[in-house]
Amino acid sequence: MRIFEINRSQVSEHAALAPLAVPGACGASGYLWISLTRDEFRASLAEVQQILQTLCLTQLVDLHVADLLNDQLPSHYDYTSLYDVLVFRRLANGQGQAALGNGKGNGNEAPPAPVSATAPRQPRSGPPVLRRVDTRPVGFAVFDRVLLSVHPEDGAVRDAFAARLLAAASTDGATPALDVRATSARLPTSPSDLMLRVINQIVDGYLDLRRELTKQLDHWQTELIDPRSRFTNWGALMEARQSLHHLDEICEDQRAAMQDWIDSLETLPVPKGETEQRERELIMIRSRDVLEHIERVVHHVHRLEQNAETAVQMHFSVQGHRANDIMRVLTVLTAVFLPLNLIAGIFGMNFEFIPLVHKADGFWIAMTSMLVIAVLLVVIFWRKRYLARTR
Repeated sequence: MRIFEINRSQVSEHAALAPLAVPGACGASGYLWISLTRDEFRASLAEVQQILQTLCLTQLVDLHVADLLNDQLPSHYDYTSLYDVLVFRRLANGQGQAALGNGKGNGNEAPPAPVSATAPRQPRSGPPVLRRVDTRPVGFAVFDRVLLSVHPEDGAVRDAFAARLLAAASTDGATPALDVRATSARLPTSPSDLMLRVINQIVDGYLDLRRELTKQLDHWQTELIDPRSRFTNWGALMEARQSLHHLDEICEDQRAAMQDWIDSLETLPVPKGETEQRERELIMIRSRDVLEHIERVVHHVHRLEQNAETAVQMHFSVQGHRANDIMRVLTVLTAVFLPLNLIAGIFGMNFEFIPLVHKADGFWIAMTSMLVIAVLLVVIFWRKRYLARTR
């Protein structure tokens, strides 16, 4: 569990939730980021609800609590009049660490049983890059003054972003920003801004995964197209296609969730103050930027799927062309030896009077004739390119 109090000039980390539940414990100009793992959220639910009641005058709905505790929920967006809930699937931190559950529930179903982080999971087969396609959901509850995030048990994304947040707070205000990249390193201005920055870091993991998938599929494509290689790794290739299809479904859910988030922002009333209006515009810009990154991943996954399908089709085309070349050579050899077999069959007949049989040089005359016929047929077939060498 990590708890941060953030305002425009500094970030302070708190060790426990209990002191923050007192009215006035959090400054009026700042907001809280409460980040917990699922087990911690389950154990500290009463304290979290008390803090939300104190700072935001509301609590999480039971169905949203079940969504945040669900380890199999796909990316989706939901809202109430006082807060928003966004679930976003990130890449698992280890091989075979996450199950690939993708079932959705509706409001009439009972909350699913919590999934323990120590439960054994079925490891993925194939190259290591394919095992990294496993994902885990990260849940966000966005209030006016609180961002509640529920992470998998490793908390890798939370710890990485917390380190960046503390580093930005230590240098914030020391030197004026000179360019856009320096400006983007400032502290988040609101819980929504903070959530979008964490999601952007999650999407960057998918962007990095594209390079490894592309490298692996390019290697297989080279093997598939090479006519001299005997490709036998069909199981890994099928696993790759299934992983790409699964990644496509994950990114489509992410894109739908972000689009719903953007649509909800567009329906909000226009802020009256200039500062609030600028913050709203920055939130919209960052939301569209995250959506654009997701669409880039989706586009690249579609292209990888098409490349894999094309490589398989080209492989069978190359193998078919190679088989045709072999059959053509065998057919030409059969055509060359066919007249020779005819001559040998004629002279092998059991007749007493056959030309050249009783002559001393008859054997050599027959052999010379057969050799001339064979050479003549080879030349004819070569000129017709029946024996042409293909690359």
